[in-house]
Amino acid sequence: KVVGAMAALLKDAIKPNLVQTIEGTPAVLHGGPFASIAQGTNSLIATKMALSLGKYVVTEAGFASDLGAEKFFDIKCAEGGLQPKAVVIVATIRALRHHGGLKKSELKTPSVEAVYRGLPNLYKHVENIQQFGLHPLVVINSFPDDTKEEIQLVIEHCAGKGIKAVVSTAFTEGGEGSIELAKEIVELIQKGGSHFKPLFDRDMPIEQKIHRIATKIYGASEVLYSQKAKSDLKLIHELGFD
Repeated sequence: KVVGAMAALLKDAIKPNLVQTIEGTPAVLHGGPFASIAQGTNSLIATKMALSLGKYVVTEAGFASDLGAEKFFDIKCAEGGLQPKAVVIVATIRALRHHGGLKKSELKTPSVEAVYRGLPNLYKHVENIQQFGLHPLVVINSFPDDTKEEIQLVIEHCAGKGIKAVVSTAFTEGGEGSIELAKEIVELIQKGGSHFKPLFDRDMPIEQKIHRIATKIYGASEVLYSQKAKSDLKLIHELGFD
């Protein structure tokens, strides 16, 4: 018998929360569980409210391009009629070292070779974003143990692929360390050229949607269903949720 009490709480909980960063920048937080269990980004209510209040709205879509960004685009943007104008892929030298084969205990050890070997991972995220008709900007979220050689390698190799990469030192310098990044984003938006389109049409059969995500985003060659998955799909069809 708690329905009434919960409804009384939820009538306020549905409103987004306006908070601020330690530098006083406004941020709107509302319903943003991880992409591994949900849509991986904040609510449509929050984003649309922010759009009504500011010239630029930055939304984090966590869990990388294959999960966070894909759900942000195909679920949130498609359902809410949002047209993102720019995408920033956040990369770190540490992560590239890891993708290049270094163990967790070695991730603070500079290695130009490991960073080079890790670059294909970054390229795949770039490719994923491009499939949505958007041209991403790569930002290297720099840490004190990054070397100039490693950073330069990423910038040059991204340039070779027609992708601009800039450095943010926000980790050590706060907002001051991201001024160049902010300018690049504004320039990217003003330049235009991005034409967002979801990966699949809303009315496509669910199996087709799954196949498209698996092959285009994750690099699968085909999709095989277990008996449990087949019965789940059958139930989804019967309930009209396909």
